[in-house]
Amino acid sequence: MASRKGNRIQVIMECTEHKVSGQPGTSRYITTKNKKNTTERLELKKYNPILKKITVHKEIK
Repeated sequence: MASRKGNRIQVIMECTEHKVSGQPGTSRYITTKNKKNTTERLELKKYNPILKKITVHKEIK
């Protein structure tokens, strides 16, 4: 059986444009990454339902 102690960890992605817009609420996504292969923080384009467009989401701690 596969071990649960793998290299993949859960990370939270938060919208960068939403903070600047001044609108209430936040756009966050939860995803996984391989901590051995991807040591730097993730930066992905995801849909922001509040702004109703695709924006850049960065990994937060």
